[in-house]
Amino acid sequence: MSQLKNKYKLKKALFGMNIQDGLLFKMALYLMLIGIGFVYVYPLLYMLSVALQDLSDLLSPSVFYIPTKLYLDNIQTSFQVLNYIPTLLSSLSVTLLPAILQTLVASLIGYGFARFQFPFKKLLMSIVILTYIIPPQVVMIPRFVLFNDLGFIESILSIIVPATLGQGLYSAVFILIFYQFYKMIPKALDEAAQLDGASPIYIYFHIAVPLSLPSFVTSFLFSFVWYWNETYTSSLFLGSNFQTLQLKLLSFVSSYQDLFPGQAALIHEGVRMAATLLIILPMLIVYMVMQKLFIQGIDQSGLTGGEA
Repeated sequence: MSQLKNKYKLKKALFGMNIQDGLLFKMALYLMLIGIGFVYVYPLLYMLSVALQDLSDLLSPSVFYIPTKLYLDNIQTSFQVLNYIPTLLSSLSVTLLPAILQTLVASLIGYGFARFQFPFKKLLMSIVILTYIIPPQVVMIPRFVLFNDLGFIESILSIIVPATLGQGLYSAVFILIFYQFYKMIPKALDEAAQLDGASPIYIYFHIAVPLSLPSFVTSFLFSFVWYWNETYTSSLFLGSNFQTLQLKLLSFVSSYQDLFPGQAALIHEGVRMAATLLIILPMLIVYMVMQKLFIQGIDQSGLTGGEA
């Protein structure tokens, strides 16, 4: 009898009352999460490790991941070659402002689609989705011709104006995020506010916006990251007037040779990894600061089904 009880306890500990409560399931789940986390974290750890190694460590077969000493010259050299602070401010001017404008405009458009009935609503929603489906390369030449006629080429207006008019980088995604979130807000809140004499604008700013703060954070972060990593549009429309960090990285070797003539042989993997690390550092800081609201926004607006 005692053996049966022991077997039952062991089986209950390993498998639980159902599979999800068992020790084996939890171990498998944690191992899977650790593996997925390692896949995402490993590139950052590798970049940091290589960026802190001098040339002797990079060439030594005995040094694998941990440097023999803390070597910061790679970061200092990359900082100088990238002209980091002025280039960072230039990058922020063509990423931060468009991301903010795009988020606000997408919120207004999504709110209009979610809360109001008007003619050709479904058609307009289809057109919004179509702007995301059509590859941007298809409309790049007509857009370039239009911006050239308007005098937007080599001007920040080539980035600001589309973001302000709801045609920024992947604006349809953010419109759909806000549309999905606003559909989840009970219309009884709007009706109660209307009975008190509130206008649609008042309802939007005092009811919809406070409730949709996680969606604002999610949309802003995605927009900020996509604008930050965009090089094709920046090189085509901005020209040489706005040198972003990504464009600087594309010309890193030539910039290094201009700053250190005759020392091109000293450009090794450690210097390149240090430059890449400096470029993604602002993204890491922004994400760490806004991580909680970002995850909450993904949960509420990106993964939850709503009324169509």
